[in-house]
Amino acid sequence: MIGMGKSISHTGASMGYGWDEEKEAEVIYREHLAGDNPKEITQEFKIIQTQNQRCKKNTMSFVLSPTIKDGQDLKDKQLTEITQRFVQEMKLQERQAIAFVHRDKSHLHIHLYVNRIGFDGKAYKDNFIGKRSQQAAEKVAQQMGLTTVREVQQERLNEIQSIRQEIKQVNEKVLTEMKPKDFDQYIKYMKQRNVEVIPSINKSKRLQGFRFEYKGQNLKGSEVHRSMSMARIAERIGFDKTASQKIVKDNRLELLGKTVGISPNIAATIAKRVIKMTVKKTIGLGMEI
Repeated sequence: MIGMGKSISHTGASMGYGWDEEKEAEVIYREHLAGDNPKEITQEFKIIQTQNQRCKKNTMSFVLSPTIKDGQDLKDKQLTEITQRFVQEMKLQERQAIAFVHRDKSHLHIHLYVNRIGFDGKAYKDNFIGKRSQQAAEKVAQQMGLTTVREVQQERLNEIQSIRQEIKQVNEKVLTEMKPKDFDQYIKYMKQRNVEVIPSINKSKRLQGFRFEYKGQNLKGSEVHRSMSMARIAERIGFDKTASQKIVKDNRLELLGKTVGISPNIAATIAKRVIKMTVKKTIGLGMEI
């Protein structure tokens, strides 16, 4: 479960958003309030807030978001309990507060509004409120057996690691078996295996590298594996000798129908590759003789 929090000054507008019938909003928690609509609730907040004119951001807005899977099973009673526990963890008891659940999207979430000004006229200290909100949500999730942010992050990390490995395997297979003669062929062969290779071109129309899109993930080559930087890929592509000489001379190459610039380092890498292949071919011919 994710928890987010901040102090706001636009109480009425936020309250109206929270209590939006079009979003199928339902009140699941309220403390020290009697109003039946956003305008009345806002007015009740303001009565207390007049005791502290110095505090401008005098309402606190929180969003509690269980995972999609957890949210599908949560009933109103459990949503109320989540809110109550969160309020306790944040030490916000005995303050005016109201919470709504939104079910307008597949991702159920709770909007909680708390008067920052207490009945004694003092303002709640909101330093590091975002971090504290997440920590409180983490504790509530643990208490109620819900998925925590750390667990979600670990799942995503495991998923990305698996995807990185698959992209790397496809890359190796393309370079080893298909032996592309230029970047265009490399991009084409990768796409045939469901990996979208996206050239990163800056404002100066210079090719800076490749991004790889696969199974909903978009990663830089260096994020996939160190062997998948543009320079490392260039080292293994069998560029035509004539074309490579032009690339080295102009520091440019043709890519997907457009002329793009490349760094001198990449041009040098391509040149070394061609020289190495030429030497290897020459040695091979000599041995045959």
